[in-house]
Amino acid sequence: MKRSKQYYIRKFHRVLGLLLGIQFMMWTTGGLYFSWSNMDEIHGDYEQKRVPLLPSNDSLVSPAQVLRSISALHQIDSLVSLQVVDILGRPYYQVRCISALEKNSSSNHHAEAMEHLADARTGALRGPLSEQEAIQVAQRHFVVDAAVKKVEYLESTHAHHEYRSGPLPAYAVQFDHPSQAVVYVAASLGTVQKVRNDKWRIFDFLWMMHTMDYESRDEFGNILLRVFSIFGLITVFSGFALFFVTSKWLKK
Repeated sequence: MKRSKQYYIRKFHRVLGLLLGIQFMMWTTGGLYFSWSNMDEIHGDYEQKRVPLLPSNDSLVSPAQVLRSISALHQIDSLVSLQVVDILGRPYYQVRCISALEKNSSSNHHAEAMEHLADARTGALRGPLSEQEAIQVAQRHFVVDAAVKKVEYLESTHAHHEYRSGPLPAYAVQFDHPSQAVVYVAASLGTVQKVRNDKWRIFDFLWMMHTMDYESRDEFGNILLRVFSIFGLITVFSGFALFFVTSKWLKK
């Protein structure tokens, strides 16, 4: 018995719908969460306290003096950034630079990113933050006076870590707070880099499902997403085709 094209379209549509149904649900769920959420709350901005600004009449040494001190330790090839930051109420120069290091006594060189802190009032270089200093920085910037639950020193992160791509090493200071907030303080920069909470973690998981990037979570143009998007269009068009070939109204 010869089967009609309606049978094959219906079967094709059902198979594609079954394969794509779960992903469509994740796309819709993610879209609902994204559109109904306050991005400031997701990013943790509301959990960061505004600290007093540094006074403009403070007597600061010249940045050139700090760069000379750094050059005595490392050859500076390029200056990435130099700014004044507040660390526990005291001004510091935060210097990011590129240093060229000789490789195996040959003529080949490779560049290394360097980060330095210097007291902006005296010009004296200082090392990375200690754990206790990082806790004080996190407490000073956290919006409520909450107890510290846990402190972790991070020297590396994986692709799914909530602090991925953040400057390292860093201290992860977790507070005993309903949002399960973690304040990340870069040790060599002396400043808060990110605040992560449960709302952000839900967002991050749904974003991974939305982009279908199960390796790094942040690449929107990956092959899997493109394939499923094309399959989604085919499913929609097969549904239209099924409507036209089965419509009694069109047949009349």
